[in-house]
Amino acid sequence: MSGRTRLALCAFAATMMTAGALLPLVETSGWLLQAAFLLAVQSGVGALARRMRLARILTVSLQALATLLTLTAAFAREHALLGVLPGPRTVQRLAELLTTGADDVGRYAIPAPATDGILLMLIGGILLIGLAVDVLAVTCRAAAAAGLPLLALYSVAAGLSDGGAGWLWFLLAACGYLLLLLAEGRDRLSRWGRVFGGAPRTQGGPAAGQGAGRALAPVRTGRRIGVVALGIALAVPAALPALDGGLLGGTGGGSRGGSGGGTISAVNPLVSLQNNLNQPENREVMTYRTNSANPGDLYLRILALDQFSGGEWRPSTRRLRDVPDRLPQPSGLGQDVAVTEIRTNISASPSYRQTYLPLPYPASEVDVRGRWRYEPEGRTLVGDDGQTTRGARYEVSSLSVEPTAAQLARSTAPPPDLAREYTRVPPSLPDVVGKTAARVTEGAADDYERAVRLQDWFTSEGGFRYDTTVTSGTGTTAIERFLKEKEGFCVHFSFAMAAMARTLDIPARVAVGFTPGTVQADGSVSVGLQDAHAWPELYFEGVGWTRFEPTPSRGSTPAYTLPDAPSQDPSDPAQPTDGASVAPTAEPSASESCPAQTRQPGECGASAAAGVADSADPGTPAGTVVLWVLGALVVLVLPLMPMLWRMRARARRLSSSGGRTASDTAARVMAAWREITDTAWDHGIPPDDSQTPRKAAARVVRLGGLEGPASAAVHRVAGAVERVLYAPEPGGITTPVEDVREVRAGLRASGGRWNTLRATLAPRSAVRVVRAGSERLSELGRRWSGVVGRLRPAPGARRSSRQRG
Repeated sequence: MSGRTRLALCAFAATMMTAGALLPLVETSGWLLQAAFLLAVQSGVGALARRMRLARILTVSLQALATLLTLTAAFAREHALLGVLPGPRTVQRLAELLTTGADDVGRYAIPAPATDGILLMLIGGILLIGLAVDVLAVTCRAAAAAGLPLLALYSVAAGLSDGGAGWLWFLLAACGYLLLLLAEGRDRLSRWGRVFGGAPRTQGGPAAGQGAGRALAPVRTGRRIGVVALGIALAVPAALPALDGGLLGGTGGGSRGGSGGGTISAVNPLVSLQNNLNQPENREVMTYRTNSANPGDLYLRILALDQFSGGEWRPSTRRLRDVPDRLPQPSGLGQDVAVTEIRTNISASPSYRQTYLPLPYPASEVDVRGRWRYEPEGRTLVGDDGQTTRGARYEVSSLSVEPTAAQLARSTAPPPDLAREYTRVPPSLPDVVGKTAARVTEGAADDYERAVRLQDWFTSEGGFRYDTTVTSGTGTTAIERFLKEKEGFCVHFSFAMAAMARTLDIPARVAVGFTPGTVQADGSVSVGLQDAHAWPELYFEGVGWTRFEPTPSRGSTPAYTLPDAPSQDPSDPAQPTDGASVAPTAEPSASESCPAQTRQPGECGASAAAGVADSADPGTPAGTVVLWVLGALVVLVLPLMPMLWRMRARARRLSSSGGRTASDTAARVMAAWREITDTAWDHGIPPDDSQTPRKAAARVVRLGGLEGPASAAVHRVAGAVERVLYAPEPGGITTPVEDVREVRAGLRASGGRWNTLRATLAPRSAVRVVRAGSERLSELGRRWSGVVGRLRPAPGARRSSRQRG
């Protein structure tokens, strides 16, 4: 096995071993085999191109072309010519998949479902990293530099998995990189022949490393260094708790099977909230029907963020339980508060995958199929063992809690443990947060009035502006910037109010979910991506966790926070409505904003809302298609540039047009001789400018294996060149165009098929373009230096001016 082949195999192995760190990101693992097959095709094309001794740029271009063709066959076969040749529809399809993949990455928790968009991003990323590793390690013989793309691949996996890429994946990636380095070292040492491995172990014994097939001492030393380095990298983080996580990752939290056990360490859903709010189309994620008398207050809650570390808000790690038949009474809810039990039938779209089940708060009963677990503190249902909301249809009984202003104002102190946990603020919280909260609520009689003043200050009195394009952030710096600049979206409003409430010793947390949505003509309610929302929940003993709405122009303001909120004690609690709600249809109805290009099976519903005309499919923007087509043309044309330049140079040299003077004839003879030498160079016979034309012709005949007419033609052109260069009057010379063609035909016939193909597609003489460009740059540099030198005053003049000064 040759050194390059061994390097190519090691580059393939290193890429795949590093790509294993991506496995925790997706529910399934079969995609890794598909990526391995496509990467093997890419590496095989590179190995074949190097075996044919093609130019480096042509080798890389062929690998890039093979990557494009294989990705087309894997993800856009139905839109491609013959299943593999990309066209405009193929480019549009791949662009759509990349767009939906980016949306899916932000929408789903880890491990995410294996959607086509996510798979294209994963497999395409692995192929790009594999191409970079192959080019650096094999084509350019720089295996050490190939560690950079491998590190980038592992870093992305470790960062997205939030600790899921543990020490095993790091060990595999590091071993793959060391394997690549050892292969390159062995290949470099083999070029020097035998390598001396040191003194013999016994007196008079054979020196180590003298045998051709024995292990070399430098290689053994490299292995030892690699093992020691890996040991240190794995042992130090284990010994120092402060280094837990980071590059090496840590134990990733997640739900586990089994009754009554398991914990959940949730991925922060705010990663996708801003992206959803800025979507150009409000794609539907679920529909529901409810018998609630106030559907405008029916927020669908996903989970609560209750830990504020200073850098971010995130959910606590909680222990999970089996879902009970009826959920326990909400914490802190008293008997005198008006409560109505309502029923809601929810149908999630097949395109919506979320680990948490969206529920009205507080839910009392949930009838849902699948593997779900219950987290009591947040009253949320969490998917277990890969369970998601995709296509879920479920019925929820929930409580519509209707406290009065008087009940909230009479709230007593919360339990000490709850108050201690939910009023904790980080030491890094800027003083301006607490001072602003105290200033806004100055003179308030109780915690309820303080909470209402904070809400009113954000919605109307504080001069805040709603803007979803503002940079997101949940930490102390983001809150401070938000209070200063007074512009942001629901993330900023909810987190700022929750933090300010905690400084006032009011227990607070942030809920994430969806606003009530849009009522459709058939009575159902459609919830889209743009209905994603975050809002604060404040705790009042006797009422429990209570929703507030500080974000202007979003959602609905709770009735108990309005100035005319009833203050009298309620009558007897209302009884649940007897009428059952109408079950949703089997498929969610498509909202009016569902993009036409995504109306495919498993994406949007079959019908749009009544009274709304379907808009024409705008498709991918023309500018995007043009850019993709231009990019594809560049990828296809760039490898052919040497051949095109060679064809142009040959046509110019052999052109019969021109003057009839002796100097014109001499110029055509010299051009014909240059064409012969370049043609021989293309076929593997580099020019030797130190030889006379006669000796150079004999060398071309000998090395090129020319016989008969081709040999005679070379000598005739060489003789004409000598007459042009040395004869006083070089008369009687004809333009040797036919001789040049005869020589070219002879070289093609004697060179073989592969050599001829190489000479045509990647002519060696095209390097003249690079040399000419380098010479021009050098000339420009010399001219610029001369101009700068003339403008710069002489040293003597500077000294004279100083002396005079």
